[in-house]
Amino acid sequence: MSTPAGPARLAGLHLKIGALNELQYRANFWIQLINSTVGLGVAIVAIAVVYGQTDSLGGWAQPELLAVMGVHLIVGGFLRTFVNPNMWNLLSDVQEGTLDYTLTRPADSQLLVSVRQVSIWNAIDIFLGVGVVWYAANQMTADIGIGHALTFTVAVMSGAITIYAIWLAVASMAFKTIRIDNLMQLLNGIYEAGRWPVGIYPFWLRSSLTVIIPLAFAITIPAEIISDRVNWEWMLAGVGVATLALVGSRLVWRWGVKNYSGASA
Repeated sequence: MSTPAGPARLAGLHLKIGALNELQYRANFWIQLINSTVGLGVAIVAIAVVYGQTDSLGGWAQPELLAVMGVHLIVGGFLRTFVNPNMWNLLSDVQEGTLDYTLTRPADSQLLVSVRQVSIWNAIDIFLGVGVVWYAANQMTADIGIGHALTFTVAVMSGAITIYAIWLAVASMAFKTIRIDNLMQLLNGIYEAGRWPVGIYPFWLRSSLTVIIPLAFAITIPAEIISDRVNWEWMLAGVGVATLALVGSRLVWRWGVKNYSGASA
């Protein structure tokens, strides 16, 4: 009798299958590349227009703001590649009562619903974001070393985990709420606010983007770390926020599963 696959191997198998399915449509690569390149170009032009009128925006120099944009691209690429496809699939399964098969499999159900699909071509945004951050770091006057790079990497990974946890918690509300898709669309819209440092926003919005939807920890703080604006202690804060978000999303998920009435009900 073969032993069940561990979580890492199971996730790897699902992601591999999802990637292979996407690779059947090679033309989508060029479409996504054009879309991502145009989007990046528009964002760069917007920043150029701003700094054509001023040397600083809320205390942020142009290379530092480019770093924010790069982090926004990296985390957004992760969101569109791995999170959004699975969360929309989860909403469909809950609404149609077809989640039974996933819940009855001998594996963790949260893991399964989180790795079933992958939109591999959206990963282009991740690579573009890394390129933007690298370029921005080379334009900065601060001394950026390997320590900054490692701390930045941990901060970005923590931010991606935080975003995943929030999206999962919201999607899990579909077990009790019908029109959760509107809220998911709202979340995607709110994420666009992370394109700019949260510090430039009014107090009420800055507080919301730090406490309720913590884009400050997911995007702004990693950019501040690579810009040498804050110390590594903020990386630890980001890890703490990611941990709390992950635990919270797990509790919401378990609550949702208990309230699920599938096709067999």
